[in-house]
Amino acid sequence: MNVGGSLRRTCRGPGAALRWACGLALVALVALAGCSTTSLAPPGPPSASPQAKPAASGEVIARNDRFVVYLPAAGDDLRSMAASLLGSAERDWVISEYNQVDRVEPGQPLVVPLKNLNPVGVRGGEYQTVPILCYHRFGTGGSNKMTVSAANFSAQLDWLDRNGYRVIRLADLAAYLRGEQALPRRSVVITIDDGYESTHRVAYPLLRKHGFPATVFVYTDFIGAGDALNWAQLQELSASGLIEIQAHSKSHRNLIERGADESDELYRQALDAETRVPRELLERKLAEPVKHFALPFGDANEAVLASLTKQSYTLAVTVNPGGNAFFAQPLMLHRTMIFGDHDLESFKAKLETSRRFGSKP
Repeated sequence: MNVGGSLRRTCRGPGAALRWACGLALVALVALAGCSTTSLAPPGPPSASPQAKPAASGEVIARNDRFVVYLPAAGDDLRSMAASLLGSAERDWVISEYNQVDRVEPGQPLVVPLKNLNPVGVRGGEYQTVPILCYHRFGTGGSNKMTVSAANFSAQLDWLDRNGYRVIRLADLAAYLRGEQALPRRSVVITIDDGYESTHRVAYPLLRKHGFPATVFVYTDFIGAGDALNWAQLQELSASGLIEIQAHSKSHRNLIERGADESDELYRQALDAETRVPRELLERKLAEPVKHFALPFGDANEAVLASLTKQSYTLAVTVNPGGNAFFAQPLMLHRTMIFGDHDLESFKAKLETSRRFGSKP
């Protein structure tokens, strides 16, 4: 079958958008070798996300190991295409960014990259950075700057949703930091420290409303005490599929500070307990792998990093502000604090998603 001719005939319809998309598809065809019209066959299982869409029902016009040229049918959207062609509805951004479209039009061909074309996020004179936001408490905190009101948190999530940001899981950063997996251009990670019960009461319903994932870092000596989350609440959060519960040490001591009478051996044992105990306890209670660690007060030294490595943590976060490029140190990731006195303009200023070459962090 003459695939190029078939596509050209499809592209003769009116409309600048259609002609532009077809032109893009025809350019992609130059790179397609040995292609043919095929029935749609998903390369992997569909997304397990509760927001996953039904399988796409359009036609694959041409494909090779790098690209698919796809003719959408009525009812197709970016998420259904991503679920069928890329194995996950959450990868709809790949199709959107490559074709510079926000929606699917039936009969308008789209090019779907099957491989990571730019896994490190370098574009022109800039490179991608991923901000990790750090919250603590939610509600009414009076003069406590660590407490973000429900209204402010809701406004911040609404703004991210309306302005094309993609809230990704902290785990999604691992492959990106290895230079193996591209991320949406406006990626952002949400984390919540310590484990206050307002995470469950205030933050969780708002995150669930938007379908935004988050990582909650708890120090295990605090669980069930005072205004802390209890185990039932942690289990509910963990079972939601949106919230990951990860380690913030055992006691929240500053891991680089040593007591006056703390010998080298006692200090090593203390570090072992602070990194090992929360991992073992959380994994036993929640049946969830614990691979990420929030450093208390954001501080680390060589002994702390060695202890994290021994306990098989793959990512650890500080409270040093700024975004994370693909070359960031996985056990010393930057994280930006969000305080209760930040208005929406201040919040926007914290979202560093790119950096010019030669500029200072």
